Amino acid sequence: RKSLVALPDGFELQPNYPNPFNAQTLIPYQLPRRARVELTIFSVSGQRVRRLVGEVLEPGTYTASWDGRNESGQAVGTGVYLLRMRAGGFARTRRLALIK
Repeated sequence: RKSLVALPDGFELQPNYPNPFNAQTLIPYQLPRRARVELTIFSVSGQRVRRLVGEVLEPGTYTASWDGRNESGQAVGTGVYLLRMRAGGFARTRRLALIK
């Protein structure tokens, strides 16, 4: 018997948890159809800190994680960061708080 897994109704970027976070935060998101996904962390001044996802993914539910490090692997400072998801014409931004 083939099990049917319900596909998400739409694109969604859910709240990260924990938030605020210290060592790591998990970022759930979902795709109703195959799409190129960009999941990027920015500073509040708009500078790109780190790209977490940048690829074409199949429909489904995913979880990305961020360890509070930039593209070079250096720990970033305490503060508020912006997480932006873009996929298939969908765009959503959420705030993440990193506490050291």
